[in-house]
Amino acid sequence: MDNFSQFEPSHSSRELLHITPEWEIPQVLEALKAALKGTGPAITVGQTTRESVPSHCAVVIPTSGSSGQPKDVALSAEALISSARASHKFLGATSGQRWSLLLPITHIAGINVLVRAIELGTDPVDMNVDAEFTAIVPTQLHRALHGEEKLLKHLQAAKAVLVGGAASSSALLEQARNAGINPVTTYGMSEMSGGCIYNDIALEGVQVQINSEGAIELSGPMQAIGYLNAPELWNEVTVGEWFVTSDSGEIRDGKLIVSGRLDDQINSGGKKISLSVIDNFLHEKFPRQRFASLSLPDKEWGEKLVLVVDGSMDANLIKDSLRVEFGGHAVPKELLFNKEIPLISIGKPDRKKLRELFEKIV
Repeated sequence: MDNFSQFEPSHSSRELLHITPEWEIPQVLEALKAALKGTGPAITVGQTTRESVPSHCAVVIPTSGSSGQPKDVALSAEALISSARASHKFLGATSGQRWSLLLPITHIAGINVLVRAIELGTDPVDMNVDAEFTAIVPTQLHRALHGEEKLLKHLQAAKAVLVGGAASSSALLEQARNAGINPVTTYGMSEMSGGCIYNDIALEGVQVQINSEGAIELSGPMQAIGYLNAPELWNEVTVGEWFVTSDSGEIRDGKLIVSGRLDDQINSGGKKISLSVIDNFLHEKFPRQRFASLSLPDKEWGEKLVLVVDGSMDANLIKDSLRVEFGGHAVPKELLFNKEIPLISIGKPDRKKLRELFEKIV
């Protein structure tokens, strides 16, 4: 039996409809409309065994995030619509304009495209049709700029292209602008109905602060109801109205500058190394390549930094660049080249599968 006491004193609930991969987007869209209006069940597209949710929950996004712990993020219709309207105000979107769906609907970013389309009174389109707006991850932007001509033309035709899910290097964004694309970087998470910071600026209604530990905290009308399957964890990551992220950052001239993750540091030989900082630096310096760093157990170092590169390049160039920027402790002990970087969610490297790549060569 579901325990909804944390979310609603009356314990009232509604059915949760499970969307399966066989569903066509028009079917999903109609189910989502009914969920938002309250005339139909709430919906979920991810993996969850839950059959009912609190009555004010419209969408459930199952996610493991960076921690790996499964979480059923409950979002109200008000939160999702607030997010869509704030996005449209920032972008200057008007009724009748179109969004293209280039992301999986199993992720909040894909659901957001559908909600935004509903708000503009249009249906989402695919890459075969021009649209004023779309949303992608940095990997898609990189591919568009390095060979995927159809995607490139689609992005060039858009008024704005949201780029989120993972950090984008300034070099990649500059390359996109030079190619006639208008990228808008987004920062957010399922707990805040997706992206709530555009081009380092908080959307309308969003508040941002940095706590004493350097963590970014967010609040706003698009905040989730909570974790349906982990209320204790939700209490740990919220302080009053604030959601405490796992990211570090600073506010500079009214803009949020995200530094990296607080939970991806490794300790190699007594020296701390941030995996996200390593990746972001390499993507910035070598925008034509994709990189993913991770740690492996090591008898000498405790943990050792290793690196996967999706193409071929001079290993010494990588090592020397990292040594100059961060010091010798940031030089990878092993490198793998010409390996496709597996992803989780919609843009973050799957470090579990990356470890398997190294295990195959041992």
